[in-house]
Amino acid sequence: MYKFTFIFSVVLMVTSCTQLLAQDYSVVDRRAIKHFEEGENYLSRRQFEEAAEKFQAAYERSNDFYEAYVKHSQILLSRGRAEDALEIARKGEIRVKNNDTFKGQFAWLISQILLNKGAFPEAVRKFEEAVPYMGEFTQSGFFKEKKKQMDFIAAEIRQPKSLTKERLPDPINGFRLQYFPVLTADSQKILFTKRDGLNNHEHEDIYVAYQDNGNWTKPISISSAINTRYNEGTCTISADGNILIFTSCDTPDSFGSCDLYIAEKVSGDWQKPVNMGKNVNTRYWDSQPSLSADGSVLFFSSNRKDGHGGNDIWYTERNENGTWSEAKNVGPYVNTSKDEVSPFIFFNNEVLFFASDGHVGFGGKDLYMSRFEQGQFGDPVNLGYPINDQNDQLALFITAQKDYAYYTENSYRGGNVDSSFIYRFNFPKEIDLGEKIIVSEGRVYSQSTGEPVEAKLSLVDLNNDSTLYRFQSDGKEGQFTMLYPDKAFTGLYVEKKGYIPKIYNVEKDSLKDRRNIEIELVPVETGKNFVFENIFFDFDKADLKDESVSSLRRLKHFLDEHPDVSILIEGHTDNIGNPAYNENLSKRRADSVKDYLASLGVAPSRLKTEGKGDSEPIKPNNTEENRSLNRRIEIIIL
Repeated sequence: MYKFTFIFSVVLMVTSCTQLLAQDYSVVDRRAIKHFEEGENYLSRRQFEEAAEKFQAAYERSNDFYEAYVKHSQILLSRGRAEDALEIARKGEIRVKNNDTFKGQFAWLISQILLNKGAFPEAVRKFEEAVPYMGEFTQSGFFKEKKKQMDFIAAEIRQPKSLTKERLPDPINGFRLQYFPVLTADSQKILFTKRDGLNNHEHEDIYVAYQDNGNWTKPISISSAINTRYNEGTCTISADGNILIFTSCDTPDSFGSCDLYIAEKVSGDWQKPVNMGKNVNTRYWDSQPSLSADGSVLFFSSNRKDGHGGNDIWYTERNENGTWSEAKNVGPYVNTSKDEVSPFIFFNNEVLFFASDGHVGFGGKDLYMSRFEQGQFGDPVNLGYPINDQNDQLALFITAQKDYAYYTENSYRGGNVDSSFIYRFNFPKEIDLGEKIIVSEGRVYSQSTGEPVEAKLSLVDLNNDSTLYRFQSDGKEGQFTMLYPDKAFTGLYVEKKGYIPKIYNVEKDSLKDRRNIEIELVPVETGKNFVFENIFFDFDKADLKDESVSSLRRLKHFLDEHPDVSILIEGHTDNIGNPAYNENLSKRRADSVKDYLASLGVAPSRLKTEGKGDSEPIKPNNTEENRSLNRRIEIIIL
């Protein structure tokens, strides 16, 4: 569908050029002119085959009927027959002798056919050949846009990106159509939309396959709770594989033709999907979702009104209570008057990929990336050649490890999609995706029973108290998967009502690239204590640094959830300096924590403080690393 649309737009381009450059017919043979005008009438009624026959009859009657060659070539191009179109256009070009107008028309037409074929160097040369014959047409907005595109292509093909495209081996590509691939963060599970054929009764389903010793297993239906007799497809999954959002069309509870649905995995099983509601779905087409790694933001494509035109990229945010906010348009930097589709938000939540035919590109729909900066997504950047070419590029997915990009490649017959398969290529290192993404895994369990705990995990940038990712451990086994950028100053908070929060400093506690993190949650009981990580003071001072805010706010949340709990805040130091001075410093630091909590609304009567100085080290004070562990705040439940 997309490729035909692009080809037909090329016809309109060449027609516009022809109308601006041509005045009268190039021949006087009345019978030839009659054939031509009959062809025009057929063309106006979209009877392409009949029109083609008439245009061919016109130039066969009069060999120098240049307009007929142009029209016949245009029709062949619009029908997906680029090679035949090129043959007719060149046959007409050879006939032109001293007519600059038609030299320009044929050079222009041939450049567009070559562009459609992906013969970019030849297309650029032919376009440049046409320019001297364009005259006043070069002042038109249409010409300037085309010139901008050709200049872009010329620059891109001079610096192609090094990559190798490969079709995924069977059994992945075992169907007539498979498309929109997505993977979990560990790249061990792939999901895609499968369709057996192009007939109406051959509907879409979501299929899944798993890595097994470097090979993909045979794809199977994701779940009978997800796939039904309706169309389910174009899905997205959270990094840990526990939240699935997908498109379903023509279902009884839908708001429009296609809506977005959400399903959650509980104790290893997918639950019944739920329509995402009127804040997300409309009576228009809503599809092609992409969920952020932590499941907090959803991007999707929609042709709803109040956009910038065609299909736009929209987003919705998940509220604390699990509902979704009213969808908002991503904005004018990304969206254009044409189509923006198949969004993909990378695992760092900072780079948005999408396909568009509204930005400068190679033809059809190209892939672009836009970075989130200063509160919005900025000017898109074309991913370049050969990631993009003359065909539609759609459904890009880049692994968290940045090693491969997965995508869909279509095969065409007669200008229409005939089949589609899943491919991948090594993602070019020259495309900067930001800091390395770390994937860590582990489980959360109760200290008292050893049973798994369904806890909330939050990864926080301590510099600005911004939550980078939120995760949930699985209530069945306590398992979790955690993604985070390779930053040196992040904190991990593990929280569950009824338990003392577990607080980590990711770098200091060596959580990076771990696959076996064991998080033991301690039930709230009198006498229990924990190290209150991520509380920072300058050397020899008791004033809290700004980076302490994240932990303090979470301690306040813990006290709000447990109103009967009072705490003792203990300050500790290393053994550098006078013991009496250290005891006083540790007390003042504990008081600073108390004062801040009180400023947030915690009753001072629930907060006691004590300074321990260097009297209770948890490590020998023989290295700087050990001394840093001894400089701490501890919380004891009273």
